[in-house]
Amino acid sequence: MPPRRRGASGFRGVRVRPSGRFTAEIRAGGFRVTLGTYNTPELAARAYDAAAWRFRRPGRDMNFPDVESLEEAEFLAPPPCLVDDEDRRRHRQVQRRIAIAERDEELMRQWRAQFPNDVDNTDAFFADLRAHRRSNRRHRRAVAVFELDNPNTTWADNDPRWDDIWTETTSDDE
Repeated sequence: MPPRRRGASGFRGVRVRPSGRFTAEIRAGGFRVTLGTYNTPELAARAYDAAAWRFRRPGRDMNFPDVESLEEAEFLAPPPCLVDDEDRRRHRQVQRRIAIAERDEELMRQWRAQFPNDVDNTDAFFADLRAHRRSNRRHRRAVAVFELDNPNTTWADNDPRWDDIWTETTSDDE
């Protein structure tokens, strides 16, 4: 009989999840027993080996053949990942936040469709605000450059207005 094929993780009983984490599982008595989800394939393989020892599997079914006893396999295996009430509470909270965000997006889509003039007015307001801020930055920079070139400046050396000389002005500002 040919050797059993190992998955993408490179270990027996370990599968890669879409999230990038690794799931360990073993078949026993016609059932698939999930052993947990782990961050690395090695941890998942250690959990598989501990379960294989418990089910008295032969050494050729192990991922790490150098482990010689059930106690050693359990010592090297990561602790089981248990889901507690706090995990469930956090999951429900995240799900509520996602539902609220999705509802907000739907309401905004409806509002945009129903009141296109409000969208145009809002866009125009923020465009004017950006233009005003660009103009203000250009003016502050021009004043600071003038003071730098002026030998009779009244600004002190530690005046924060000197920082305006290095104010970024992009091609959009011109």
